[in-house]
Amino acid sequence: MITKVVMIMWHKWIADALKQIDYEALENYINQQSLKYTIYPPKTDWFKAFELTPVEDLKVVILGQDPYHGPNQAHGLSFSTKDKKLPPSLKNIYKELVDDLNITMPTSGDLTPWAKQGVLLLNTILTVEAGRPSSHKNIGWEKFVEHMLKHINELNQPIVYILWGNYARSYKHLLTNSMHLALESPHPSPFSARNGFFGSKPFSKTNAFLVAHKVKPIDWQIK
Repeated sequence: MITKVVMIMWHKWIADALKQIDYEALENYINQQSLKYTIYPPKTDWFKAFELTPVEDLKVVILGQDPYHGPNQAHGLSFSTKDKKLPPSLKNIYKELVDDLNITMPTSGDLTPWAKQGVLLLNTILTVEAGRPSSHKNIGWEKFVEHMLKHINELNQPIVYILWGNYARSYKHLLTNSMHLALESPHPSPFSARNGFFGSKPFSKTNAFLVAHKVKPIDWQIK
């Protein structure tokens, strides 16, 4: 179940969203699948993005699809990995980060420092079976995230949504608050990064928006 700290930080939103999707049925399904497959990330990390980024500190939402499906990778944050070997999309994110902000190339794939500064690293599907990408598509997580985005949309504080690729961009219709900014580009995967992701400068654009609204910018350097 959801930890007490998540409920404190995100109040009643998570509980409300889970009721809308019949969380008990979703959890039972995953429990049954776990008898046949390894599930990533571990259950304790399913809601890690919300635990690390208090709603009152929220500045940025980076929307991903589903977790990495290999060992020692997924830990509840979109695009982030605990593995020393960086996935191709994250390598391209770092290439754009370095080019955009002229900072040192990170070596760690753990994006927890971003999360702790107010960057919600949110996948729209929170679990996956080992070696089977998108295996938990359409079991209820997408509806849960839709409800959470609707709540976030109501916040009267400057927020930047970073939407990489058509899948993330399909959620843009939920983002109607004029106080917020949506930045869109192709996905950082090797198949599309050179079609407009490289050179899109999402990190400097995000910080420029935050500064313009008198909000402390994100230190994007991963040390």
